[in-house]
Amino acid sequence: MNTIYKMKKSKPKRKITKAKKHPKAGKLSDARVKTGIPNFDCLVEGGFEQGSTNLLVGGSGSGKSIFAAQFLFEGMDNGENCLYVTFEEEKEQFYKNMLDFGWDLEKLEKKGLLTFLEYTPEKVRTMLEEGGGAIESIILNKKIKRIVIDSISSFELLFEDEFAKREAALSLFKMINSWGCTSLLTLEEENSEGIKMASRALEFESDSIVLLYFVRREGANKRERFIEILKMRGTEHSNKIYRFTLDKRGIIIDKKPTTLSI
Repeated sequence: MNTIYKMKKSKPKRKITKAKKHPKAGKLSDARVKTGIPNFDCLVEGGFEQGSTNLLVGGSGSGKSIFAAQFLFEGMDNGENCLYVTFEEEKEQFYKNMLDFGWDLEKLEKKGLLTFLEYTPEKVRTMLEEGGGAIESIILNKKIKRIVIDSISSFELLFEDEFAKREAALSLFKMINSWGCTSLLTLEEENSEGIKMASRALEFESDSIVLLYFVRREGANKRERFIEILKMRGTEHSNKIYRFTLDKRGIIIDKKPTTLSI
């Protein structure tokens, strides 16, 4: 079901400052960044491309935040500094939820491997206008390797039309790319009756799009979770759909593909 949001008349546009180029930024590397999601990396030639910006799309309960946390935990487990920016999650509750999977994020934060930022969408817009701001300082000073922004949906609602969304998405993705990190952005969207992207701007600008489904198949008495790789630039990725489960280790994807009617 598509939801229509009524937005108040926007204020006059303010100039968005160009992001400063990170010294390590540039073209995507041939190197691959392992996600830590069992059986996912083999579907995408070994993981996300280093320095890429990836979009994770799914509805409520589909597993987006768990996928994102698992991606960061894999990096921290290898000694990488990571940044989690959230518009909606409360830190205490999020850390508590992740303990169910054995991920002690508070401990990793004390070690300096994780920086957790509770941000508002308005602050992100200010960040674009200022050309980086506090987030860029954290990334440069702490030498952040992986970034998660969860979820970009709230940010989209700041803009009234598709042109404004596209302009903001382009600025955001350019800024993220300039930092030279491998990033994962989540987008809240129910995938039903085929693929319907809420924002074509995000689809065009991202290097990859991964879709998560949480649906009840025909004849089934409970919902199941599935994953599909819609696109991944420079990668010969699987074009099939796979079922996945959640257990104490996080997300685990089945090795064999399946069929899905939604």
